[in-house]
Amino acid sequence: MPAMTINNRNTRSAFSLIELVIVVVIIGIIGAIAIPRMSRGAAGAADSGLVADLAVMRSAIDLYKAEHGGTLPTLADIEEQLTTYTNDAGTANATKSTTYYLGPYLREIPKLKVGTNKGLAGFVATQGGTTEGWVYNATTGAVSANLADTELDVRGIQYNAY
Repeated sequence: MPAMTINNRNTRSAFSLIELVIVVVIIGIIGAIAIPRMSRGAAGAADSGLVADLAVMRSAIDLYKAEHGGTLPTLADIEEQLTTYTNDAGTANATKSTTYYLGPYLREIPKLKVGTNKGLAGFVATQGGTTEGWVYNATTGAVSANLADTELDVRGIQYNAY
């Protein structure tokens, strides 16, 4: 009977150095792609917020105009006229009654989400300065961000041109 030889080699399965280097390189490539996209996303979110706030305010102004016989809110009283109850003449009142039955059109005036006037919510008649967040034209009903022409979004468009 022939003698049997037993193969007693210890076999261990492990990753080679080359395999580990390849995995690290792949993770680095994924990170290089993902990180810039995430940072652009944060800036784009603020831009989208500005667009949404402008759309809501413009709709509120249009609804006010429709319910008040074609009259737009005045610059001096626009905040009260949009956020409280009003009568047919546009006089604002905090409580709803048979006289003050129109509105409110907004819960509050949104704060500007971008630029040097970030966090401001009031209205001014002309572009410029850092006193308020929005520019309102009481003749046309147009509203825009109160930011300088040099303040641009991630696509290079002026915020005040939205």
